[in-house]
Amino acid sequence: MERRFFTLGAVVVLLSVAIGAFGAHALEPRLTAKALNSFQTAARYQTWHGLALIIVAFASERFPGRLPRIAGVAFVVGLVLFCGSLYALALGSPRAFGAVAPIGGLSFMLGWGALALAPFRARAL
Repeated sequence: MERRFFTLGAVVVLLSVAIGAFGAHALEPRLTAKALNSFQTAARYQTWHGLALIIVAFASERFPGRLPRIAGVAFVVGLVLFCGSLYALALGSPRAFGAVAPIGGLSFMLGWGALALAPFRARAL
């Protein structure tokens, strides 16, 4: 599982760099300032939570147990729901997509909470 989270995290960050560059260069003249800000926010959160997945990979080895895995899954869910909905909104999707973003944000918080508890609940090796 550690390898999967590490690889997924690296790919998520790679894509965030590409998506961020696309937004800055190709979309800037086409989007409103508000839409561009949402797009940039999604790219920024994608970067941070891709790095969080890499942290989860290391935490999984250091702190065995369920919490690092829960954190990783929560981060993936947050990436899809939070970042995905912001990208969709910025690109003109119906405003209903905005209702999904808070669920993704809660998922990010769940992930960070699980990661914070992992050292204290780790199984003995």
